[in-house]
Amino acid sequence: MIPPLIVREARRRGLGLIAVTDHNAMSNAPALMQAAEDSGVTVWPGLEVQSREEVHLLCLFDDLEPAAAMQEVVWTHLPPLQNREEFFGAQYVVDAEGEYSYTEERLLQTSTDLSVEQVAALVEQLGGLCIPAHVDRPAYSLLANLGFVPPTAGFLGLEISPLTTPDQARQRFPAIGAYLLLIGGDAHRLNEISARTLLKIESPTIAELRLALLDQDNRAVKTL
Repeated sequence: MIPPLIVREARRRGLGLIAVTDHNAMSNAPALMQAAEDSGVTVWPGLEVQSREEVHLLCLFDDLEPAAAMQEVVWTHLPPLQNREEFFGAQYVVDAEGEYSYTEERLLQTSTDLSVEQVAALVEQLGGLCIPAHVDRPAYSLLANLGFVPPTAGFLGLEISPLTTPDQARQRFPAIGAYLLLIGGDAHRLNEISARTLLKIESPTIAELRLALLDQDNRAVKTL
């Protein structure tokens, strides 16, 4: 999953907008954004933050600066532990060509001490958008771990995995209610990249996605 191959696969599948959301980190976002320049594919930098409730939350931003600021906050709320490659694998950071830059030594595959609501509030303060990830999954998901969507978190939409249709998700999880659903790839391998969500927006920005999730100003979200 190196940057040029991600961009090539995104173009092959007709994707115009993707996000890079590594676990509790955005260190590889600059390389992917650089690799996508002039490709027709917009890349949003972000993180998949693991809350203290072990809920995965997609934290999406337009630009690197707020994403990097979010990473700094998240890292201050991670336990001071070193990654053990024999259990969790190596945490490589690469350049735009996919060449090795360095190995992140801190343990990223763990929970922060931030609550779901705190993560959502931090993202909002930085001008981003927070979306609970793969809520249909039996682990590390909002509905599996909490059983409901906290009304104070201000979520505008929820992500489901490509293994579940919106109708199936609503039948299985009444707590979803009227929330708009996006189907994310949650891709860890190139063959897992998918194009299942169509956004009717004027430009690939967080502000436009917000309008689409609110179903305002002729913006909309459609799952395929």
